[in-house]
Amino acid sequence: MKRKEEYIALDAQMFHFDLWINQSNPEKLKTEIALMLEKSKFTIVNFIEHHFPIKGYTAVWLLAESHLAIHTFPDQEKTYLQISSCNNNKLQILKEELPSLY
Repeated sequence: MKRKEEYIALDAQMFHFDLWINQSNPEKLKTEIALMLEKSKFTIVNFIEHHFPIKGYTAVWLLAESHLAIHTFPDQEKTYLQISSCNNNKLQILKEELPSLY
């Protein structure tokens, strides 16, 4: 899943995007988001997740281009997704892929 990191000099800018997804299954989210990140050419350098004891799930993909985080709200069958990236081109590709999640 990890790709070789490449360094590209970019202007010091950050691009942010967030949305609510009508899906809260951690395994489905984890699989689909990792696939979308790969399709968008983001480089995943690490991944961490936490299943809360009673309910809820949080996951963070550490990217060479910054990070993507999700937080589930199973009672409402919703997930909050937030991504920050220094590469706007990859972010735009990811945004085109996201509708397949909801």
